[in-house]
Amino acid sequence: MNILVLGGTRFFGVHTVYELIKKGHVVTIATRGITPDSFGNNVNRVIYDRNDKESITSILKGKYYDAIIDKTAYCSNDIKNTLESAEFGKYIYMSSTAVYDPLHIDTKEEEFDPTKKKLMWCSRADYSYNEVKKQAECAINQCYNDKNVVSVRYPVVMGKDDYTGRLKFYIDHIRNSQPMNIDNLNCKMSFINSYEAGKFMAYITESDFFKGPVNGASNGTISIREILDYAESKIHKKAILDISGDKAPYNGMPDYSINTDKAAEMGFVFSDIKEWIFDVLDFYIG
Repeated sequence: MNILVLGGTRFFGVHTVYELIKKGHVVTIATRGITPDSFGNNVNRVIYDRNDKESITSILKGKYYDAIIDKTAYCSNDIKNTLESAEFGKYIYMSSTAVYDPLHIDTKEEEFDPTKKKLMWCSRADYSYNEVKKQAECAINQCYNDKNVVSVRYPVVMGKDDYTGRLKFYIDHIRNSQPMNIDNLNCKMSFINSYEAGKFMAYITESDFFKGPVNGASNGTISIREILDYAESKIHKKAILDISGDKAPYNGMPDYSINTDKAAEMGFVFSDIKEWIFDVLDFYIG
C-alpha cells in the first residue's frame, strides 16, 4: 500500500511508521522538517505547514494514497484543508477520548455523535482541546461523510518516549520532595501504551474497517494512588500531597474506562495496563 503519514516523527507516530515499514508498505512522512527521524531510506519525506492550506494542497495535489494517517489535525479547519485536497482510499484521523462528555466507566463510541452537534469552523487556538477535537469529528461527519474516514479515539498515551513529561512529573516530585496538588488520587483511569497506540494505527490501515469512530485503550484502569505507591516503594520516599503544591497533570479526570469491544471485533486486542505501566515507571525512576 502507498501510505502518507502526516506527522510521525515522535512519540507513538514513530511506532506507527516502523510498523508500516515492517509490513512492507511504501511510506511517505509529511512533517515540518524540524524533528529528525531514524527511518533512513525506508521512507519518503515531504515538508509542509499544517496551518497553510496552500502548503497542504502542494503535497497532496495530483497524488493518490491508499491510506492517509493524520496525527497532526486538531480542528475542523485542519480537516477541511486536508480532505478537500486529498485523494485516498482511507483517511485515519487521530481523535481523542476527550470528545466524550462525560467520561465514565465503560465509555463507548456511540456516546459522542458528531452528527448531532453544531459544526463550527475553527482553528486550534479558538477553543479548548476537547472542543476542537469534537469540531474536527463534526466536520468529518457532516461535510465529508461520503469519504472513508476512521476517527481513532485514545485516552492519555504513556510510554518511555513520552515527550510531555506528565508521568515523569509524579516521579520527580517524589524524588525531590516537592509538594503536589492532586485532586483525584483514587480515581480509576484508562491509558494506552505508546507502542500499542502506534501499532493499532497501522493495524487499522490494513483492516477492512473503513468508516466511523473506534476506541483504543489498554485493558483495565489504574489510579494515581497506585502509581504513587509503586514509585514510593522504589524511590524510598513518600509523596508530599498539599493543596498548595504544584498541580498534577491528570487533575480533574474522573473515574473512567474506555470500551474497546469494537477494536476486538476488528481483531486487535490491547494488553492490560498493568502488564506495562510499571516497566514505564521503572524507566523514569531510573
